Amino acid sequence: MIKAIIFDLDNTLVDFMLLKNAAIDAAAYGMIDAGLNYTVDEIKSKINEIYSEKGIEYQSVFDQMLSEYFMIPKGEDYYRILSAGIVAYRNAREAALKPYPGVFHTLIELTKKGIKLAVVSDAPSKEAWLRLCYINFHHFFDTVITYDESRERKPSPVPFKMALSKLNLKPEECIMIGDWADRDIVGAKLVGMKTVFARYGDTFNTLNPDSDYDINSITELIDIVNKENNL
Repeated sequence: MIKAIIFDLDNTLVDFMLLKNAAIDAAAYGMIDAGLNYTVDEIKSKINEIYSEKGIEYQSVFDQMLSEYFMIPKGEDYYRILSAGIVAYRNAREAALKPYPGVFHTLIELTKKGIKLAVVSDAPSKEAWLRLCYINFHHFFDTVITYDESRERKPSPVPFKMALSKLNLKPEECIMIGDWADRDIVGAKLVGMKTVFARYGDTFNTLNPDSDYDINSITELIDIVNKENNL
């Protein structure tokens, strides 16, 4: 019997790439407006280059870009441009941060059924909780496991086992849903969970995720739980 659903966060509950791209665009325009003498495309290219090297959650991307790539010395101009970029980034990120259609309804319905809810994410704890709090989802989940807790990235079994321990459940009593087959699906299968591929959030054009279920809307989770529990 299924007693819990474990969710990936980015591109499963929220459209992470939509908000990230909107935030980067806004930051580039904000820094230009503050005096950075480069084109939007040049700025975005450098930002994405740093993210590619350091990871998409890297927190000092603008600092590194201004000091190492554009060779701007720290001083009044530097901090004006940096601050303008950070403020524009945060404002655009918050404006674009929304759950996928049907997420709120699905979480409510699963909760009504007595299903425990959890998150397993590779994001840092602060960033994961900020996203959950901003969309007012922080009360839904029985546990949230991030990279800061596990120190292992999916598909390592470590974060999945931590979630199982916190939920006090067996793998066969849980379903993992995520958009990244090589991480979410592979990792969950390693510990014996059933899996759901969130095709609506897939950014890799995955053909065969090797999941137990493959869905185009998160609302399909309700039917999956009903099927698994013979309701």
